[in-house]
Amino acid sequence: MLLTRLHELITTPTAKTSRGQMIFWFCLSLTFALIYAWLGLRKAFDGEYVVQDDARQHVFWMVRFLDPQLFPNDLIADYFQSVAPAGYTSIYRLAAAAGINPLFFNKLLPPVLGLIVTGYCFGLCLEIFPIPAAGFVATLLFNQQMGFKDDIISATPRAFAYPLLLAFLYYLLRGKLWQTLGAIALLGLFYPQVLLLCALILVLRLLDWENGKLGFSQRRSDYIFCAAGLGVTFLILLPFALNTSEYGPAITVAEAKTLPEFWPTGRSSFFNENLAKFFIVGGRSGMFPKAILTPVTLCVGLLLPLLLAFSRRFPLVKQLGSGIKILPQMLLASIALFSAAHALLFKLHLPSRYTGYSLRVIIVLASAIAFTTILDALLKWAQQGTFPRKIIAWVTVAIVSISLLCYPSFVKSFPRNSYKHGKLPELYQFFSQQPKDILIASVAGEADLLPSFTQRSVLVAREYAIPYQLGYYRQFRQRLLDLVRAQYSPDLAEVQKFIQTYGVDFILLDPGALTPEYISSRRQRWIIEMQPAQAAIDNMKQGKTPALAKVINSCQAFQTQGMVVLDANCILNQS
Repeated sequence: MLLTRLHELITTPTAKTSRGQMIFWFCLSLTFALIYAWLGLRKAFDGEYVVQDDARQHVFWMVRFLDPQLFPNDLIADYFQSVAPAGYTSIYRLAAAAGINPLFFNKLLPPVLGLIVTGYCFGLCLEIFPIPAAGFVATLLFNQQMGFKDDIISATPRAFAYPLLLAFLYYLLRGKLWQTLGAIALLGLFYPQVLLLCALILVLRLLDWENGKLGFSQRRSDYIFCAAGLGVTFLILLPFALNTSEYGPAITVAEAKTLPEFWPTGRSSFFNENLAKFFIVGGRSGMFPKAILTPVTLCVGLLLPLLLAFSRRFPLVKQLGSGIKILPQMLLASIALFSAAHALLFKLHLPSRYTGYSLRVIIVLASAIAFTTILDALLKWAQQGTFPRKIIAWVTVAIVSISLLCYPSFVKSFPRNSYKHGKLPELYQFFSQQPKDILIASVAGEADLLPSFTQRSVLVAREYAIPYQLGYYRQFRQRLLDLVRAQYSPDLAEVQKFIQTYGVDFILLDPGALTPEYISSRRQRWIIEMQPAQAAIDNMKQGKTPALAKVINSCQAFQTQGMVVLDANCILNQS
């Protein structure tokens, strides 16, 4: 009797499900989403100086909304502000208008986005497979998958790709035209790459596969949705086509191949001589996103085609509605755009952007359907047999439940810790007390954190070495070359000329920064392949001491834990 009730709870379709059961599964979905959100918030607020990894690029400059005098004439801040999508910028601007610091708001957004994702994922699963328990499994797996990624937790433009893509798919399957168009428009304002994916899905829905033949859809609504969706897509993308970025054009393939930044050890590694790695698993170039089958329970989704082929043994798959067609349509659209992005390399940005989001949605839905279908077949088999069968069924249900519900407990650092903790509060306080228009020059890793923790400008930092638009990166790279050349030059006059050229106010040095071992260290590999770095190593090995080493004592403005801040004005007055 108990086994029968469990069977009904897990596999009863929505048409026969009571309102109470539907509420139970949906509330359970939201409960786990809140638990995972709480775990993320604990890490976000674990200290005074904590910032999300990608927020160091996409959010730091937004403090300008609170104080327009911050980051004046800052190349890095100006660039990242120029490439921020309008919708994304508007949300943070509204928060700032309410007096909320953007970096604080960045930590509050992920739980909200997670709940929205959970709601749409649950609804989308039911549109495809009307089993409430499957909807719960889908949301559970999706939230766990996001816990191993830093997409949503980043609260950057890509964090909005998932809720808006799921909303688009949900409203499309529900036949809600205006809501579908709204999701398309919002995607264009937050993450245009996924907008192209949705547009192509609408086109593919005009084709139909019936009785082993490919033909055109007979549903009038498909043509209305497609025409209206493409119209909105055109209107949203038109400004992108007409506007010429001051930091353009996009880098070409030939130019990218000449830069070490695009090769395996580079800051923006893309190319790889191993074609399998390049096209299949490359982080930016590959079709399949990293850790697509994490958690490993998602591997069950690969069994779905087999379950469909043996539907007599797994009868619950017959509950699949026509909405299941959205999965192959999404897959085909993703592959097509992935191929186009490679053919037009860098003009459509990175190829992996067109498969990463969609394949994760596909594998989660497929896994939820597969799990529920297999459990249904197992429970039916147990109810028709002897006591040993029932024992096997209970043990299997227990194993599956533990695997699904408790998987994160067996994994270290869940959710993924993509927050960066500042370890030098005295340094941040020192710079924060300086005038708002100062410029700090440093190749130290700590420079990545200074704009976020001090709201002061840096000349360069590894975090901001994004090489896709030459109007920005040529300036950035030249700054970096000049900084490395000046920092290790034995000629004080060259250092002084560098300070005057860029208007540098402070130079920040790591412990041991003026040694050849420092340049050759793994943490400085972003500069080691540059000619000035190699020249600096050769000079120091020949006994030529960097000029900065001679003024450290006389021009030291601040020191903490081996980090030294040099006053640039003092250096200018040295002879």
